[in-house]
Amino acid sequence: MDPNGLKTGGLLLPTIERRCASPPSVIVIGGGISGVAAARALSNASFEVTVLESRDRVGGRVHTDYSFGCPIDMGASWLHGACNENPLAPLIGYLGLRLYRTSDDNSVLYDHDLESYALFDKAGHQVSKETVAKVEETFEIILEETLKVRDEQELDMPLLQAISIVLERHPHLKLQGLDDQVLQWCVCRLEAWFAADADEISLKNWDQEHVLTGGHGLMVNGYYPVIQALAQGLDIRLNQRVTKIAHQFNGVTVTTEDGTSYSADACIITVPLGVLKANIIKFEPALPSWKSSAIADLGVGIENKIAMHFDTAFWPNVEVLGMVGSTPKACGYFLNLHKATGNPVLVYMAAGRFAQEVEKLSDKEAVNMVMSHLKKMLPDAAEPVSCYLQFAPPLG
Repeated sequence: MDPNGLKTGGLLLPTIERRCASPPSVIVIGGGISGVAAARALSNASFEVTVLESRDRVGGRVHTDYSFGCPIDMGASWLHGACNENPLAPLIGYLGLRLYRTSDDNSVLYDHDLESYALFDKAGHQVSKETVAKVEETFEIILEETLKVRDEQELDMPLLQAISIVLERHPHLKLQGLDDQVLQWCVCRLEAWFAADADEISLKNWDQEHVLTGGHGLMVNGYYPVIQALAQGLDIRLNQRVTKIAHQFNGVTVTTEDGTSYSADACIITVPLGVLKANIIKFEPALPSWKSSAIADLGVGIENKIAMHFDTAFWPNVEVLGMVGSTPKACGYFLNLHKATGNPVLVYMAAGRFAQEVEKLSDKEAVNMVMSHLKKMLPDAAEPVSCYLQFAPPLG
């Protein structure tokens, strides 16, 4: 062990000081990145660790697909805050993984700078850079004015309602025609960041997230190598859906769907919020009311991806292709992986209630819908060679 508490020759993770005669045992429930990272740190500190994961793979929302012959992240894709304060950054550097920077710290569109976009209307005409820059300034002013609305309100309200109040107070901020369509696209991108519609985003809390400095970087090699490195050598049991956690005075007993029981001194629960909301896991004793109320009150965002692989890249050499529209739902958003990785792949992203509607479509219908968006923007768009769809897994 080196003097900084890092396992020599191992991963850059903190070591937990231990003063026990025999190694304590811990069950980690959930094999996503938080669960695997927790297990890695405990294992480095000589704890006896077992990870129980309900799926047939580790990673959770981190899922890199290789069916196109190149890595495509269908879950997490970015490192948000590419600085050493971010605990993932040293590990990514240690593994020699490459980041493609998509924005600086103060981008109004969160994970991309506006210069990296090409926006089109439904007739296939590209929106001028001057129009986009002008609307961006208006959008920033509107968001700043919502903070004044927040200061006046005792109770919370949806962000969309606050935007409506701002536009009523300041009619000069209302836009018409193409300018308004670009503004709706900006709202669409805001909704994509939160994976929720603007009428479900909290005015009190929407800007309270602390994003580390360093801008945003796309994982060129995909996120799976990070999961793979963290999981190396761990005791991970796949296809083990936990249904019950019983806490006794001398430890915990965890029961899975097939009736298998695991006992340990303690357990760490890292399952998604949606699993807790669905009450799939029974707790004995029951969770305290303040905790169950918090679980019930918190919302769960949803974003789904449709990746399309083409023979060649026929689209503009920008990071993002966007289609403007009369409402955020009518807008579209494609991530151009060819710009970052050299692979002719476009990834369509759908968030919020629209993502739920897309899930109701068959794979063929979903791809046809996405291609209709693309062909409105680029009428000569070719058909994809292959497609891959990643929708949120059912909780039941």
